[in-house]
Amino acid sequence: MRPSRRRVIINTDAKNEADDQFAIVHGLLSPTFDVRGLIPAHFGTRRSDRSMEDSRAEIDLLLDLMDLTGQVTVANGAPTGIPDEQTPVDSPGARLIIEESKLASKDDPLFVAFLGPLTDMASAILLDPELVHRDVIVIWIGGRGYGGLAPGWPGIEFNLSNDIHAANVVFGSGITVWQVPSDVYSKVSVSYAELDEKIGDAGPLGKYLIDQLHAWNAKYHPEPIESRSLGDSPAIALMLYPTSGAMRVRPAPRFGSDGWYLPGTNNPISVCEQIDVRFLLEDMFAKIRRFARQRSQS
Repeated sequence: MRPSRRRVIINTDAKNEADDQFAIVHGLLSPTFDVRGLIPAHFGTRRSDRSMEDSRAEIDLLLDLMDLTGQVTVANGAPTGIPDEQTPVDSPGARLIIEESKLASKDDPLFVAFLGPLTDMASAILLDPELVHRDVIVIWIGGRGYGGLAPGWPGIEFNLSNDIHAANVVFGSGITVWQVPSDVYSKVSVSYAELDEKIGDAGPLGKYLIDQLHAWNAKYHPEPIESRSLGDSPAIALMLYPTSGAMRVRPAPRFGSDGWYLPGTNNPISVCEQIDVRFLLEDMFAKIRRFARQRSQS
């Protein structure tokens, strides 16, 4: 008998930008998800010298806004990337992945969504090599498009840049990988007007999601702007409805130090080439509005 809920772990560099917050909330509000844990991830040192701790604080804030404090497991991830392809950075987050993977089966796989670097997945594999033989699906928002960079990307893709060693460990391991590269995730865009109309009246949670997105743009985008890509959200859509993504099977590459693809193994990975943005956004907005309505009635 197949389970009625999908077992999910969300690994997130939650305070890196303004899109992780939407993906986390969407996942937590989805009734078919059995969220086995949230793992705060580092996002390098370019914006903070305590980035994993910043991600943890942002997760705790979101759980408070959703009245879920103490009800969802939060296991800290590694504070830095792995030093090489043979050495893990042990953490409660990596250990959570290992323990949950042991419960996975063909009819009840474990989905682990990575909205930032792959550090904790690589560390879990290096700590427990048998993990790659279990029924685990790794979904990664990261890497450049296979036809080149998405428009506006001048260099190495950000999530990859924060741990190239980890990406090479995971892609070379043979574990099931669904990759959403930058030329796909960058197209999940919302405007300020759309956010105001869809969730502007959705209580404190809706207000916070909008306000923090405005604040991030104001700080990091000095040019006039009235939109933002919610690039982490395809990971949630693919777990909710796997056929919402158009997937192509490719041999797993390696990643060079500049982020470009190099010949890798013959292990197959699935690369998302298009996502159903209408389904993704409308489902998320509806769940946020429903949460606000239910909260106001309680």
